[in-house]
Amino acid sequence: MFLSYFALAVLLFGLLLVFYTFIFIHDIPYEQAKKRNHPQADAIHVACWLSLFTLHAIWPLVFLWAIAKPRPLNVAITSGGLGGPDPAMQERIAELEARLRKLEEPKTAATPTTGKAAV
Repeated sequence: MFLSYFALAVLLFGLLLVFYTFIFIHDIPYEQAKKRNHPQADAIHVACWLSLFTLHAIWPLVFLWAIAKPRPLNVAITSGGLGGPDPAMQERIAELEARLRKLEEPKTAATPTTGKAAV
């Protein structure tokens, strides 16, 4: 008699474990979307629950949707870089600034001065 009850307990525990695993797996795309700050994370969560009713037939599509948005790169741009300031780049910037000043000078010098006040 004890073995019958033990077998029933093992069977129920096994079914409970399968059910929990099924629920855990269905939520993986939503967790990935949250971790990646996906703009449609809530819609992905709803699609995960809908995939339960299709026995996870649409789950691969939902997973691809969740990981489709790339993670933002956490790259800090510094002025010096690894080897310090790049002399060629600084020379190029100085040249461009000089050209810009040269282009802006005629605009200020070419304004007509008639001596009359504007009305």
